[in-house]
Amino acid sequence: MTAKVSIRIALAEDHRLVREGLKALLKTESSFELVGEASDGLEALQVVEKTHPDVLLLDLRLPRIHGLDVLRQLRDQKQTKVVVVSMHSDEPYVIQAMRNGVSAYVLKDCPPDELVEAIRIAAAGGQYICDSLRQSALTAGLKRLTSKQSNQNLTRRETLVFELAAEGKTSQEIAQKLFISRRTAEAHRANLMKKLGLRTQTDLVLYAVRKGIVGP
Repeated sequence: MTAKVSIRIALAEDHRLVREGLKALLKTESSFELVGEASDGLEALQVVEKTHPDVLLLDLRLPRIHGLDVLRQLRDQKQTKVVVVSMHSDEPYVIQAMRNGVSAYVLKDCPPDELVEAIRIAAAGGQYICDSLRQSALTAGLKRLTSKQSNQNLTRRETLVFELAAEGKTSQEIAQKLFISRRTAEAHRANLMKKLGLRTQTDLVLYAVRKGIVGP
């Protein structure tokens, strides 16, 4: 029988109550293994160097070394993926985190199962942004993205569909807004995503970050 592969996790959080709550959540998942914990940024770097976890759960507002500086120092290493678990939904925090190599960004008021999903996606090499961020905190930035796509050969109708999709509208809602059929809306959406080389709403956010179109 093949042994079950566990995801080795380190945790960096300065508030003890929050840290204990996250530890309790991790213990409910049999495939998660907590290998280290830290209460400040310096300890976080030391724990990563000592234990080489698959995933580091990282708060941003840490004493001694800020979480963003921890990210910058870990950016060039490939083994440990970083999942930010923060109260900050402000666009500058999210953008700076994504630019510094974070694999996932989850708010502390997100459902526990969303954090579990983010950890699994990050450990597998993917990227994840929690639903509430995709639907609200970055909407303004995504709108700015739509005004700068002329070099991608988007048609005017595709640009309109792009803007509505960035706001979280469904294909049916887009169709109603533009007075077109749902099938036509879906076709426009598929075409623009193909032109931009994107597959999901998260890809859209990451595209904006990589291109420097959204930022603090």
